[in-house]
Amino acid sequence: MAGFNQQFGEAILFVMMQRPSGNCSEQRQRMNISEIFVSRQGEGFLVGTNSVFLRTSGCNLRCSFCDTPFTSWNPDGKNVPQKDVVFQVLSYEVEHVVITGGEPMLAPEIESLTQQLAKHHKHLTIETAGTIYREVACDLMSISPKLSNSTPSVERAGAWAQRHEKTRIQLDVLRQLIARFPYQLKFVVAEPHDREEIELLLAQIGNVDRDRVLLMPEGIDVPTLKAREEWLKPLAEAAGFSFCPRQHIEWYGNRRGT
Repeated sequence: MAGFNQQFGEAILFVMMQRPSGNCSEQRQRMNISEIFVSRQGEGFLVGTNSVFLRTSGCNLRCSFCDTPFTSWNPDGKNVPQKDVVFQVLSYEVEHVVITGGEPMLAPEIESLTQQLAKHHKHLTIETAGTIYREVACDLMSISPKLSNSTPSVERAGAWAQRHEKTRIQLDVLRQLIARFPYQLKFVVAEPHDREEIELLLAQIGNVDRDRVLLMPEGIDVPTLKAREEWLKPLAEAAGFSFCPRQHIEWYGNRRGT
């Protein structure tokens, strides 16, 4: 179980021992899961909300600033029967569930997973880069389109640099997600001039509620986030957007399971 969240691994082992085995068809429905844990939502409209975080492993992008490289650059995790994933999420008896990654919309099972959780009256947030559309059950689509500041160097990423740049913005998908689901648009901002790129993208998407646009400072440590907050917060307010702090970094630091 090297590289895999120990608490989650032990929990899944317990679940599989307690539940009766399903039929072969059910057991073939499996998901690559990095970790499952309970914490407080640190970003967006639901900041501070106690939530179960279900993190899938695997991503179609390679962001230069990715803070979960264990789901993208070097994906780890466990291939788990979907029914056991659902059982584990429900065992926490927490209303809010955040499905994140990596890129959770990559998972072939994402539609049936969300439908099963919705039947149990869970409030579902899906955190996505907005490059893939799926007919999921979702109460809040948390979309984080990747700006050009996310593209890695060729030296670091090789062929992934071009692939990321070509894939990071999918206008038709963004339009579908915004039209279909309650949403928030969350942009990672590194420099003041990133606002120009955001405005251009919003104009290309069209019909975006500016009250649902959040600007979040790029960074994985408190000093960096605070330094960027000084200029980003007034910039966001002047543009009619909301400033989005990364509260979980301040609460827990940049570590897994939080």
